[in-house]
Amino acid sequence: MAFWRDEQGQGLVEYALIIVVIAIAVIVAMIFLRSQLQNQFSNIGNNLT
Repeated sequence: MAFWRDEQGQGLVEYALIIVVIAIAVIVAMIFLRSQLQNQFSNIGNNLT
């Protein structure tokens, strides 16, 4: 029963879940904006040469 009342490590799990949600949001955004990102990086590369 003491195992269920022990809240040690709960904060770490919450932070890990927040990081996972943010990572998924970034990946989804990159998938939807892939062509625009490729164009921007191409423009930057062309301007540097």
